Amino acid sequence: MEGDSILTGGGGLLLRYASQNSLDESSQKQVPRSGRRERTPYRNSSHTVRAFEVLHSLRRDEVFCDIKLETDDNTVVFGHKVVLSSSSPYFHAMFTSFEEKNKDHVIIRELDSTALKLLVDFIYTAQIMVSEENVQVLLPAANLLQLHDVQDACCDFLQSQLHPTNCLGIKAFADLHSCMELLSSSESYIQQHFSEVVEGDEFLSLSSEQVIKLISSDELTVPSEEKVFECVICWVNYESSSRKDILPKLMEHVRLPLASKEYLLKRVEEEPLLKNSLECKDYIIEALNFHLLKSEQPGTIPKTIRTKPRQPVGLPKVILVVGGQAPKAIRSVEWYDQATNRWQSGPEMSTRRCRAGLAVLKDRRVFAVGGFNGSLRVRTVDMLDLSSPSPCWVPTVAMLARRGTLGVAVLDNCIYAVGGFDGTSGLNSAEVFDCSTQEWRMVSSMSTRRSSVGVGVLNNLLYAVGGYDGLSRQCLKSVECYHPSTDTWTPVAEMCVRRSGAGVGVLDGVMYAVGGHDGPEVRNSVEAYRPSTGVWTSIADMHMRRRNAGVIALDGLLYVVGGDDGASNLASIEVYNPNTNTWSMLSASMNIGRSYAGVVVIDKPPHFNN
Repeated sequence: MEGDSILTGGGGLLLRYASQNSLDESSQKQVPRSGRRERTPYRNSSHTVRAFEVLHSLRRDEVFCDIKLETDDNTVVFGHKVVLSSSSPYFHAMFTSFEEKNKDHVIIRELDSTALKLLVDFIYTAQIMVSEENVQVLLPAANLLQLHDVQDACCDFLQSQLHPTNCLGIKAFADLHSCMELLSSSESYIQQHFSEVVEGDEFLSLSSEQVIKLISSDELTVPSEEKVFECVICWVNYESSSRKDILPKLMEHVRLPLASKEYLLKRVEEEPLLKNSLECKDYIIEALNFHLLKSEQPGTIPKTIRTKPRQPVGLPKVILVVGGQAPKAIRSVEWYDQATNRWQSGPEMSTRRCRAGLAVLKDRRVFAVGGFNGSLRVRTVDMLDLSSPSPCWVPTVAMLARRGTLGVAVLDNCIYAVGGFDGTSGLNSAEVFDCSTQEWRMVSSMSTRRSSVGVGVLNNLLYAVGGYDGLSRQCLKSVECYHPSTDTWTPVAEMCVRRSGAGVGVLDGVMYAVGGHDGPEVRNSVEAYRPSTGVWTSIADMHMRRRNAGVIALDGLLYVVGGDDGASNLASIEVYNPNTNTWSMLSASMNIGRSYAGVVVIDKPPHFNN
């Protein structure tokens, strides 16, 4: 009928008969339908997944497969050109633009057969397992086939495996295959863990150009320039016959002026390799002149690349807690990582130790000093070298006196042990460990006997805060300050209240005395001392009463770790924000409650894995 539009089916074909009116509809006025809802297409999110599962099943059964891929070892992998082309630009080009588009059998040279199988499986399933066994063949194969997701997965896996023993190899591998993000992260890792990296065999196998590039970096993290010198000498000695002539080029990038004068005279000048090189002798003379001018005419020191201090990018920090009382002296060690908000176990001490002092030096050695082993107050010292690939606690030089409940601090890279209790009486004596001589020596004594004393370093001065005087049998609020240049103690302003067993920490030029007790009363109060005003002032109270807690500063906050409340040991941690004068409880508590534990902040070692 004219004016009607009729759909009919015949032989499976639908026909539409158009009238003159229907042809003129475009010129007719359109009347909108009120209330008409915009339609959206139906979408089934699992459709593609199911379709690829079927395609994968067909491929396994070699059904509808139109291509056979063969590798050098005669391994054959079946597939469908359209599926391979949909995921891989390499296959897309092969099957649309090159002569292979008309072939059903293609040989791919220099492609690992295992990698090819895994990658074709990935194209069909979107799943692949990257492992130590396959990553070295998988990454270049994924690079060739332009499967960038798999390439990224390989790089992420290698980045997670970075270690001082393999990082140089991973860097070379990343460079070879143009994985720029992995290359950058491995270079940063090498710079940050230089001291451990140069102890491995990979370093000894580097070329001279690679060694020069490494030691010339401003961002190298080293405890001292002496480490750089030692690694250069070690590298040359590994193949001295072919490498000794390269030594002057290497020494150009060793910043000898930044090494200690004593080291220059006793070690560098006596090195046989340098004695036979005039150029190397010039570098030694330059370094010695630097020390001479620094003390006599500091304004005339010439500026060269060798006098410029390195500026390493900081390693992530973690809190290390060692030993303590829980309720008896313990050996256990644990550490806290802000990034994961988790506590994990660290290298256990070889002996039980509580009421000890804990100190960390620039070279990443941690010292547990004195304390109580459950039977006796001790003068022994154990050391943990965190730069070692497999760190463990080892005994080192013992103190001159037995000391428990002592205070320990680091000043000018020397360890000071202050006061304490020797099992008979409280001590007013103090001693210092000189790392260069590896000896303890007594310094001037304090005016007061102080056990359970807190110590802190502020403006290159050492403060002994509060404690207990066994002679007068009183908890103390007095504070003394040690001047290392004159070897003298002087009194400073007293605290607001008596505090024995107070935790002491320094944050942004302010010293804090946290908790402690006066007789049976355990405190939750806190006070702060500013040298500019010379007085102690009260700040916000903690949530809990604590004595014998560890106190450290990290990222602009003050952490108070463990301690006891007079009845039980605490596993909780409180955090003070000086900007808001508020305390908060850390959501992650230690694995066990401990008081009298040693607490320090350290650079996170590579073997402290999450």
